Amino acid sequence: MSDNAITLLDAVNLALARAMEDDPNVILLGEDIGTNGGVFRATAGLQDRFGERRVIDTPLAETMIAGLSVGMATQGIRPVAEIQFMGFIFPAFEHLVAHAARMRHRTRGRLNCPMVLRAPFGGGIHAPEHHSESTEALLAHIPGLHVVVPSSPARAYGLLLAAIRCDDPVVFLEPKRIYRASKTLVEDDGQALPLDTCFTLREGEDITLISWGAAVTETLAAARQLAENGVSCEVIDVATLNPIDHDTLIASVSKTGRCVIVHEAPRHGGLGGEIAATLAEQALLSLKAPPRRVTGYDTVMPYYRNEQLYLPTTADIVQAVQETLEYA
Repeated sequence: MSDNAITLLDAVNLALARAMEDDPNVILLGEDIGTNGGVFRATAGLQDRFGERRVIDTPLAETMIAGLSVGMATQGIRPVAEIQFMGFIFPAFEHLVAHAARMRHRTRGRLNCPMVLRAPFGGGIHAPEHHSESTEALLAHIPGLHVVVPSSPARAYGLLLAAIRCDDPVVFLEPKRIYRASKTLVEDDGQALPLDTCFTLREGEDITLISWGAAVTETLAAARQLAENGVSCEVIDVATLNPIDHDTLIASVSKTGRCVIVHEAPRHGGLGGEIAATLAEQALLSLKAPPRRVTGYDTVMPYYRNEQLYLPTTADIVQAVQETLEYA
């Protein structure tokens, strides 16, 4: 076990090092990830430990990074590529959507594409334009592409190991607002957490709160605040956004009869709507109130002075829960 509690950022570094130690076919590539350890220092020290052939500094070329990763992955290498911010991921879409996600299908199983594309995402750190996007719904729409979002150091460690060992492409989105927000003990035991599974973080009876990424922090805070007033909230971290573990969500809402879905991304076309639709289709007779969403706005993320006006807050979630509980 780590001598000290570690942050989510530290857990990413720990998982990368463990994966590279265990499998010589795991390599890292990305802009400034070697000498500088990445823009957030997620890969700090790994080039010194594993060498320049396995921790590769690339040019400023996201299209090349993604294309090179696809090619490597089809030839027995397990590349873990970094895109510095999610706002810069769009040049990589051609390779992710047209090639990585379809590789197993288009070759009738002859080839797979065990690559991971890491990207910090979301707001909350006063970053400039194109650095605070939450466009996970675009990626989660693509069949064959796993989309994973950790919300704690332990889940970052276990889910990243699972992503690297997965034989299909995974986009691993790291909520940078909570990179250094808290520390917990994480055992460096090489144990992966299951992909495609929701995690129930808190048991409850009155209402289900569903979230992922950084918004889990405010969701748990709301659950604790509501508990002081006698409201029992079940809190679920979706964790894998494609494919979603709908069974866990349906079972929880069938028990509580109510739900509030929280995400930082814009409301229109967001995954909250997909989850709400599935619950309406498969758990309608258990619902005592319509599913409710607490989300970002259908606007570009504002500059830092107004950033906090955009992000869902604990108070927003508490209010949504109280209004949902008003239904008979």
